[in-house]
Amino acid sequence: MIWVEYMIYAFLTINIIFNLLGSFSLHRFPDVYTRLHGATKCTTFGTIFAVLAVVVHALYQLKVTNDPKYLQMALHSIVALVALLLTNPTGAHAIAKAAHLSGVKPAKAVIDAYEEKLRNRNRGEAQ
Repeated sequence: MIWVEYMIYAFLTINIIFNLLGSFSLHRFPDVYTRLHGATKCTTFGTIFAVLAVVVHALYQLKVTNDPKYLQMALHSIVALVALLLTNPTGAHAIAKAAHLSGVKPAKAVIDAYEEKLRNRNRGEAQ
């Protein structure tokens, strides 16, 4: 085996570990907010390493075969990663905000800053 294959296997192993951690966070954490946080962070980080594995493979194959389809594969993977990095946190924020507005309270939160902000905003409108 060559060093590129070891690098690809290492990236894929890290991807699997972080995706498993994200799956465990769905079962172990007490409320929707911590579950969402754990799953979003872990799967995003794991996907970064999956894309790194694809890019390393594609660039190595491009060097060996000089076939431009491998450059296209690397670029498409990077574009997909950028899309994921933009939409995953945004989607998680939208889900968390919807859960909060629906009345789902954090399990062990001492201070709910978002609720205080909404309360202060409503007081300002009432006056």
